[in-house]
Amino acid sequence: MVGRKTAVKIRKTHRYLGLFIGIQFLMWTISGLYFSWTDIDDIHGDQFKNLQYQPKAFQNLISPAQLNVSEGIRTIELRDINTTPYYWINKQQLYNALSGKLKSEITKEEATYVAKRYMNKELEIVNVERITEVDKQHEYRERLLPAYVISYANDEGLKAYVSVNDGKFQTVRHRSWRWFDFLWMTHTMDYEGRDNFNTIVLRAFSLLGLITVLSGFLLWYTSSPTIRKINKKTKK
Repeated sequence: MVGRKTAVKIRKTHRYLGLFIGIQFLMWTISGLYFSWTDIDDIHGDQFKNLQYQPKAFQNLISPAQLNVSEGIRTIELRDINTTPYYWINKQQLYNALSGKLKSEITKEEATYVAKRYMNKELEIVNVERITEVDKQHEYRERLLPAYVISYANDEGLKAYVSVNDGKFQTVRHRSWRWFDFLWMTHTMDYEGRDNFNTIVLRAFSLLGLITVLSGFLLWYTSSPTIRKINKKTKK
């Protein structure tokens, strides 16, 4: 059995560790509850999307071999931009699939067309804005820039993003997703990219959490009347 001074030290260690990491434990619990009680499809914004969308079929397209691509074609995708077909070549350039003409970027009107194909028709667009850069905390981080932000008349601050250079519908953001993003940040303790589980902060708090739990078990062992009785019997 440990001495009285040792027991006091264990109790203090457990108390201060609990106080120090208690808030983070609370955030882990709250975020875990939120994740388990929410539908991930709703977080992705499927309720706002046109899930029945089918890409438009085109005819009389020119052969990609006719395009003036000096380095050759490694990848190719077909885009429907304002009812006009375009080839997205090598993840770099747009070419009109009817004329072969190079297109530098799409317009606001074309971005609106793309968004309307992917989003519910009932949604009302209230603003279209072009962005060229975002910080690490932005909801559109780590995606193609520049991009058009299409804002809707919606209580959840609904926004859709369409990239300028390739005319592709990128993603949907709304209030529930933003809550999820914030709580995910507190869960992973990656306050920049959100998805790094190897941060020093997370490792430190995980280790301190383990020490707190172990000190709690040790505290129970040193203060339990039952354990004391057992120890006294074994000494006789």
